[in-house]
Parts: sequence; C-alpha cells; structure tokens
Amino acid sequence: MPTATPRVAVLGLGAMGLPMARRIATRLPVTVYDVAADRRALLAAEGARDAASPADAAHDADLVLLAVRDRAQLDAALFGTDGAAGALRPGATVILTSTIGPDAARETADRLAELGAHTVDAPVSGGPVRASEGDLLIVVGGHPAALDTARPVLDLLASTLTVVGPRPGDGQALKAINQLLAGVHIAAAAEAVALARGLGLDPATVVESLRHGAAGSFMFADRGPRMVETYAEGPDPEVKSRLDIFVKDMGIVTDVAKSAHVPVPLAAAAEQLYLLGERAGLGARDDSSVVTVLSPRGATGDE
Repeated sequence: MPTATPRVAVLGLGAMGLPMARRIATRLPVTVYDVAADRRALLAAEGARDAASPADAAHDADLVLLAVRDRAQLDAALFGTDGAAGALRPGATVILTSTIGPDAARETADRLAELGAHTVDAPVSGGPVRASEGDLLIVVGGHPAALDTARPVLDLLASTLTVVGPRPGDGQALKAINQLLAGVHIAAAAEAVALARGLGLDPATVVESLRHGAAGSFMFADRGPRMVETYAEGPDPEVKSRLDIFVKDMGIVTDVAKSAHVPVPLAAAAEQLYLLGERAGLGARDDSSVVTVLSPRGATGDE
C-alpha cells in the first residue's frame, strides 16, 4: 500500500523534469537531482531537497521519477556510478516518464525487479507549460499495485491518464504512436510554412488563418507561429522542445514499426527531415527550426 505522504525523488530537471518537479513539490516532499547544479539550486530555493547524486536522491524515496532525455541518460541515472538503483528502498517504485521505447522499458523494469523495485512505465506528452499546470497526457503500462503506489504523483501531473496495459513497455508502445502523429504533424506544418514563403505569402497570415480550420492541428497551431518567428530578425525562438528529441523519437517509431512489420512511410519521411535538421546543426534548437531545412533563411520571404 502507498504511504499517506510518499517521498518523491525527481531525477532530471530539463524542459519537462523541472516543471514536473515543481508541480509535485506543491503537494509532496521532493528531492531533486540533475547534473546542472543551477537547476537543482532553483528547486532547492523553492523548498525541494538538493541531492548530490541519483543515489542520494533515491535512498529515502518511496517514488523515483525519471525525466531524462534518452536511454543512455536513464541507464546512467539508474545504474551508473552513484546510480539510484543501488540505493532504492525495498518496494520502491520507479516511474519512467521519458520516451525510451518498449524494449528499453521492459529491460529496465526487469533489472529493477531483481533489486526488489517496481516500475511504472508512464511516458508523458504535453510540453512544459502543461506539465507545470498538471495538464499532461500520460499513458501507463504497469502492474495495478505499482500503479496504485504511483497514483499520488501521476494524478498531480495528468489531466488525462490512460492505463494501456499491465506491463512496463505498454505505455511506451502507445507513446510511440503519439510521437508518430506529433512528428508527422510538425513536418507537415514545416512544409506548409515553407510553401507559403515560396508562393510569396505572409506565413504569419497563413498560420493564423489555417490554424482555425479543418487543416489545423495542435502542432500546426503551436509550432506554426514559432516557425514564423524563426525568420524574424532577432534571437531564435525559445527552445521548448529540442529538434534532436524528434530524431530520437522518430527513430523509436520506425524501429517499433519495423519490429511489428507495419509500414510507416510518412513517419520515415519525417524522420529523415529531422535527421537533415540535425546534420545542419539544428539539433539543440527548437524543433520548429526544422522549417529552415525546407525554406532556408535568406530565401524567398525574408526581407
């Protein structure tokens, strides 16, 4: 049974981890760890405990939430030097919120089970603002007992929580489908903005008009204005979602689809667009910058 007031450790304070940790800390005691000391200090100033390592963060936690970028960072946080796995309390539950793919989630859960820990596979979607408001979509794979233990945290973060199945990896499978749609929609938005510029239309007018009609999507409405901003004078748009995240995620999508023998030609084409963006040096920039692969700055439309 979950404790009345579970102690939570959050490992990873990036674009999603930081607002999630902040949200959780409004109700529950939180310990945080990130390789960036300034991020830890920011949360510590708001009342969280600043841990010196993942192991330090996890040693007295009932729930350990991972909010890292990829499989390599997850393995380092859990199983690396001073990793959290070796310090977990008996019966502790690890919540995987990162998009790492079904196989990686199952392998991680198996390793944690050998240490007496439970795993809830709970990848999130929605972005930093919705994370701070507890308005995320969370898709979950995990044993019902482990899910019950994780509920105090998941209910704080999610406005929509879908239990996909009883095994770690089930949530990752549905998240891969989510990322297929998200990645294709961003790529389609980039093509639309690029075509608008090529036709001599004002991209801002095109985005504002079409976002309200049948051709609109969440990604078009969200990324479209940032694509327009990419061409404006001044600093680049704020990085809300790095382009190289979609290089990773679309790779997961195409790998999963190949394993299932399901053709995904649109996802494969979108993956190539993100790879071109990464090769062009855009990996650390906002994913909306992928539009410049199709319509470079200085091309038609720029003053």
